Amino acid sequence: MLSLRDVTYTYPGVSAPVLDGVSLDVPAGQVLGLVAPSGSGKTTLLRVAALLLAPRSGSVRVEDREITGTRFAVPVAVRRRIGIVVQSPRASSDPRLTLRQLVAAPLSFRAGRRTPRPAEHAARVAELADLVQLSPDLLDRLPHQVSDGQLQRACLARALALDPDVLLCDEPTAMLDAPTTAVVMRVVTQRAASGAAVLVASHDRALLDATCTEVRRLGAGD
Repeated sequence: MLSLRDVTYTYPGVSAPVLDGVSLDVPAGQVLGLVAPSGSGKTTLLRVAALLLAPRSGSVRVEDREITGTRFAVPVAVRRRIGIVVQSPRASSDPRLTLRQLVAAPLSFRAGRRTPRPAEHAARVAELADLVQLSPDLLDRLPHQVSDGQLQRACLARALALDPDVLLCDEPTAMLDAPTTAVVMRVVTQRAASGAAVLVASHDRALLDATCTEVRRLGAGD
């Protein structure tokens, strides 16, 4: 389970908080949809949940364990339990890495490698590529050589590489066509069915209604 309690966050130099007392629970095995219009703080909320930002006040819990600190101050075992997919796949991808290296990166880093070594994890990379419907010929292309939808599927595969217990998705289908959207959301719901707690933020209420266990609106009663 992922649990946020009374989370407040204010960016440096800004007087008004972007998050003000937000609380939510994402139970294991469920997909919580978060309807979040532009400027609502959804990206900030997911970055707090991903332990990339520390809330000014409030708490973040993973499996009833309160997590303090961010990034490398968080124990490795906890960080590996959380996967995140952001809205812009190009902003979150190293342009020098092939899609194969991109997907393999978490596996290599877990093994203590500074650079991705996909040959060491060929079977797992192939399994993940098949899961998100990336054909083998795409894996050796660089980000600029593939479409946004193909790159987003690679980023989803990367987020799933370590079988996270918590999966966070920030507008994961914003730039995708209908067939690719269907692939991404199918994989996301399958991850919840395997026991993960999944949080999906989107402008698309119809999409969330069709795929999520529960849908809430950010700012409404939080």
